[in-house]
Amino acid sequence: MSKTCFDKPELKGVIFDLHGVLEFQGKVYPGAVELLDSLRKKGLPFRILSNSTLESRKSCAAKLRKKGITIYEDEVVTASFATAQYLKTLHPTSCWIMLKREGLDEFRDFHHDSENPEYIVLGDFREDFNFQNLNKALRLLSRGAKLIVMIPEIIDNSMGELELTVGAYGKMLEEAANIKATYIGKPNRYVFEIALNTMEITEKNKILMVGDRISTDILGARNVGLKTALVKTGEFREGDLESPITPDYVFDSVREVGELLP
Repeated sequence: MSKTCFDKPELKGVIFDLHGVLEFQGKVYPGAVELLDSLRKKGLPFRILSNSTLESRKSCAAKLRKKGITIYEDEVVTASFATAQYLKTLHPTSCWIMLKREGLDEFRDFHHDSENPEYIVLGDFREDFNFQNLNKALRLLSRGAKLIVMIPEIIDNSMGELELTVGAYGKMLEEAANIKATYIGKPNRYVFEIALNTMEITEKNKILMVGDRISTDILGARNVGLKTALVKTGEFREGDLESPITPDYVFDSVREVGELLP
């Protein structure tokens, strides 16, 4: 697919993946700041959609501003925020939020109970993914607690080193307890629908999702009817282009996504 031979779509909004598109391993990609500034000047709404569980919307926006990206809290949707929004629809009596850092702030309005929760909500628990807590979660699930997993990804290298992440522990607990979990983050519909609800744009086919991963960003966006652009940065690999899931556009970097703008 050529990135230069296309008709410009009619766009009413853009959603960007964060890690791998706007930045990667702490460094902002060239052109990212200018592209977002251009969208703002043109009056095109945009959202940052991140599978981060450790960050709240507020902390994510604050970190991006320190890096020179003009972004506000209501323009960010993290997996922790999306999970909290989904959990509110369930009206839980109690929950055990297995999560660290600022992402926990999104769950301050819930009744927390790690001894007899109605729901176990699994995010990045870092060093507390240990023998005691994982076995405790297993026993609670076996006694009837329900499991919500913030993201399905099983490995991550966004912090520099390859590591197991949330989905790996979620799948292990699912199999061990013989239960089915609900997954929230990309590529699942929940996180996209929550992001779309914040944009208040009804014509989904006029919203562009920009991502670096076919299996999460592009697949999830296509499943909810968005246009898609794949950038060859972050976790992109050339073999990804052999996937039967094809994006509408392919670019070498986020800077080139500006070619689609009116």
